[in-house]
Amino acid sequence: MTIVAVIPAYNEEVYLRDVIKKSRSYVDEIIVVDDCSNDATAFIASSMDVTLIRHDKPLGRAQALKNGFLEAYKFKPKIIVTIYPNGFHNPDEIPKLLEPIFWLQADVVTGEVKGHECMPVVLIDKNGKKQQTVVGETCDFSENRYAGFTAFSSNTFDVLQFDGTNAPVEYSLLKDVQDAGLDVKGVEVSIFVSDEHAIFYEYKIGVVIPAYNEEKLIKITVDGIPPYISRIFVINDASTDSTAQVLESIKDPRLYVITHEKNQGVGAAILHGYKRALMENMDITVVMGGDNQMNPDQLPKLLMPIIQGKADYTKGNRLLSKEFRGGMSKWRLFGNSILTMLNKISSGYWHIMDPQNGYTAISRRALSGIDIDTLFTYYGYCNDMLVKLNTFGFRTMDITMPARYGQEKSSIKYSKFMFRVSFMLFRKFLWRLKMKYVILSFHPLVFFYILGMILVPLGLLFGSYVFMGKLFYDWPVSPNSPLLVALLLITGIQFTLFAMLFDMQESDKCMQNNGTEYRSVVWN
Repeated sequence: MTIVAVIPAYNEEVYLRDVIKKSRSYVDEIIVVDDCSNDATAFIASSMDVTLIRHDKPLGRAQALKNGFLEAYKFKPKIIVTIYPNGFHNPDEIPKLLEPIFWLQADVVTGEVKGHECMPVVLIDKNGKKQQTVVGETCDFSENRYAGFTAFSSNTFDVLQFDGTNAPVEYSLLKDVQDAGLDVKGVEVSIFVSDEHAIFYEYKIGVVIPAYNEEKLIKITVDGIPPYISRIFVINDASTDSTAQVLESIKDPRLYVITHEKNQGVGAAILHGYKRALMENMDITVVMGGDNQMNPDQLPKLLMPIIQGKADYTKGNRLLSKEFRGGMSKWRLFGNSILTMLNKISSGYWHIMDPQNGYTAISRRALSGIDIDTLFTYYGYCNDMLVKLNTFGFRTMDITMPARYGQEKSSIKYSKFMFRVSFMLFRKFLWRLKMKYVILSFHPLVFFYILGMILVPLGLLFGSYVFMGKLFYDWPVSPNSPLLVALLLITGIQFTLFAMLFDMQESDKCMQNNGTEYRSVVWN
């Protein structure tokens, strides 16, 4: 029996990957209909070996479902399941929809979330008897995000009209089935993720948005900030375009604009946003770019670990899987991978990837517990933040999310960027060793690192001297010289590796100790 899942999607990069992966356990084929999304939805779908249909322009969910069904018919299915990647349809509940059809108890089975039953039809069986009324007179179709999780048997394919003109298409399809005298059954299902954002309203959450020449995208970015955000701090870093005028036209009462008379860099802009957030006692402060590159729908994933006490600082990670690396060029991916390794060594957070990802959230105690006044003002500010957080014992967590590149054009000059950030990472690495393992506490790994940094370069220089002298100048070389080179290199590498191992262990302790080890020192 062939079972096909049809997934209509519009800007659904947040949960699409997980919905597809879970649905694969219960269906034979998956069809994703992308209704002209402008995020990573299409790339995620195409990377996961599913059938992808893309609309050149938005056609709406009714047409998306219709096109999905037409494609599904090619597989000659016995059942078609519609499931949405909006976080409210749980793929693990698909068997509940299939079972009544398997046992010939219904022609259509639709999911109902307890406390949210909302279907604009009265369920009638073939004998004309009323089974259940699952629509309330006060049902608001536009607010019902749970509808559409439904299994259709092949008996229904000829009667589905995909109208959706007078009512949402999810309900019109059920009406089509009932008008044809076929059975519709409702079963209780759970939602995929919590749909309650009420907890966020209990906290003061601020969003810091650095902006430089973002006249085209800054309004879109600000308008997309969810209502549970208390304050929006936009730092206009001496833009030379119409960014200031656009910001003046935004009427959002949460908006607070900080203007730099002279361009100071993205790190300085974020620093001033952080200071304002501390001044207004924000419980959590988020950083988002002003180029609409960071999806506000991802905010709950950044906020919840902090609210739940699992982390003090969360950040996006685009490198975890190929589905999430979709919008990143190979050159950008290569550079990011190199910086990831350098940042692991410099910061001591060996579990952290994608350090250049600026989509972050930080708790008030972490933000006030580090020296933000010395924050690096160039693009490497996020690397500097990680070094500071590790030094003072705060916990960090990577949050997986897809890369999102649209109209914006990066202003980074990569040759200059790599040199400046690499040099900064080395300086900050030495600072972290001094501060964390000498001043705030003591650990012999400092000596291991120092000996490694002395012996490895010494071995390389001496080896080059021996090799070049023998090859080009025929200098006499002692038989013991190669042995000395090998000894220097092997010993230096061993010291370095042991130092890294001890550093990893200390970082793990920091994560387990709830990040409180050094805070009193910093605050005092």
